[in-house]
Amino acid sequence: MTHSTHSIKALVETLQAMPAPERTFASDNSAGAHPAVMAALAQANQNHALAYGSDPWTAQTQAHFKSLFGEHTESLLVFGGSGANVMALATLLQAGECVVCSDKAHIALDETGAPERALGAKLLMLPTCDGKIKPEQLEALKSMVGVQHSAQPGVLSITQPTELGALYSVEEIAALCDTAHAMDMRVHLDGARIANATAALGGTINALRAFTSDVGVDVLSFGGTKAGLMFGEAVIYLNPIYARRAKYVRKQVNQLPSKMRFVAAQFNALLTDNLWIQLAQQANAMSRRLYDATVSLKGISFDAVPQVNSSFPIIPAQLITPLSDWCMFWDWDMSRSQVRWMTAWDTTEVDVDHFAAGVEAALSVIHSNI
Repeated sequence: MTHSTHSIKALVETLQAMPAPERTFASDNSAGAHPAVMAALAQANQNHALAYGSDPWTAQTQAHFKSLFGEHTESLLVFGGSGANVMALATLLQAGECVVCSDKAHIALDETGAPERALGAKLLMLPTCDGKIKPEQLEALKSMVGVQHSAQPGVLSITQPTELGALYSVEEIAALCDTAHAMDMRVHLDGARIANATAALGGTINALRAFTSDVGVDVLSFGGTKAGLMFGEAVIYLNPIYARRAKYVRKQVNQLPSKMRFVAAQFNALLTDNLWIQLAQQANAMSRRLYDATVSLKGISFDAVPQVNSSFPIIPAQLITPLSDWCMFWDWDMSRSQVRWMTAWDTTEVDVDHFAAGVEAALSVIHSNI
């Protein structure tokens, strides 16, 4: 048996002897639906209700979103996140325009080219370190404006928080909106994890409005699935001008649920008494707890302190497979041995403590074999 094989065998045996967390650190998509959401689904399953949103649950959801963002806003429910993004962008784009986004954006890397195929429009990806676009990068695109050989910068799509867990400040989003609007662009915010951003930036409705409606975001995708729903997202038109054709576009991009009450009922449970923010606060807190428990361990390093519910540690390469086999998480940048640890609304302190203990024990095996 080689030294390397012996080391891996010792790692596996050490981890197998440790109590594994009940919940993994793969993704907030791995979590189930919150009990209040499940109860709401069961309640909505009684008797008949008119389809396509002509039901009291959907009316209640629309009232919830108006209370969050203002009476002038319009909300439309959809099946999933990629569909929400495609629908939002479709209602903002004009002929001959492109969507400007980060090179780390979900619409650019993780939606199988759906925006390009469905919209027939170019995604112009700007280089970023943490997924955050800077106003000067938009300014640099002015040379394209009016040039008939160039796709015209029409829509800016930003993600809050970014795919690397970074948060735009209120001032940063305001500056981007101002720059984009001065260039006659519209602004879309991908808020698949908007609950986590809201929790991190103050945990109040005012905090939510501060980085969305108050600073000039035109349309946002409001995430529900990662926040505790079984399925469902919403497209919120903060500038109602762009909602005029939205219901037709929703149907065209296959995002009109016939039994919409089941999406609406879930949102009603999540939005009542700010449950969505409370669940995000739990997820964020567990991510920080995991960071605090592992940041000082020899062999572990982080580029940044987690701001929301994801962290991106760099760990010894030989630890990745045994550790992820013991408790699942995803690789991130394997050229750096960087992985992603993500917490969810249902992650507990015990889950975190067991996982951190496993990391520490595994590291001790590695160090003893050096």
